[in-house]
Amino acid sequence: LTDKPLKQVLAKPDTSRRLIKWSVKLGEYDAKFKARPAIKSQVLADFIGDNTPTECMEENPSKNERGIWKLSVDGSFCITGSEVGLVLTSPDGWTLEYALRFGFKATINGAEWEALIVGLTIAKHLEVQKIEASSDSQLVVGLTSGEYKAREDSMAKYLTHFLSLKSAFKVLRVLKVPRAENARADQLSKLATAEELEKNQTVRADYLYGPTISEVDVMDIDLPQEPN
Repeated sequence: LTDKPLKQVLAKPDTSRRLIKWSVKLGEYDAKFKARPAIKSQVLADFIGDNTPTECMEENPSKNERGIWKLSVDGSFCITGSEVGLVLTSPDGWTLEYALRFGFKATINGAEWEALIVGLTIAKHLEVQKIEASSDSQLVVGLTSGEYKAREDSMAKYLTHFLSLKSAFKVLRVLKVPRAENARADQLSKLATAEELEKNQTVRADYLYGPTISEVDVMDIDLPQEPN
């Protein structure tokens, strides 16, 4: 249905070369052109047809996926120290890039854990309700999903910390992605010098002086018998 004279134009023998190509292409199909009736009589039917939810639409889980933030994290380990990078993206495309440097020695698995925990902590402060985190660490993803068991004491502490953060979100998923799909977080984790971070005005940077799982030192204080 169309209000354009397509049938007459495509059927002309003296039409332009470009239209001849279209005519030959459309000739493969049994296309029939009819005049479209007044738009007034058709607009309501089109509107109802396009916007009436079907049974399939109602069962579509995509509605529950609305409002999900994306978090990409990556940690790097080298002789000069460890760094982590993370990219937090809102559902409407707003992006926060973060580079974090360590003031302590960390293993590669520890760096990956720190990246995930810092990213989730930032999301918690932003009052994010639904988040999907991506990491290229098979160990971290396996521990968060319950597929792996934490054998080392440090991994068990990181997992406990993660579970305490998990309760702050309605939806929290941690997915395993190839390193190639985690390129931006990997680049941020390799901004090794403070000069590079200062030059890049779009990346937020911070310094982590100790592991997030380190226990707080508590001093024993003896109270005097008499008021001091």
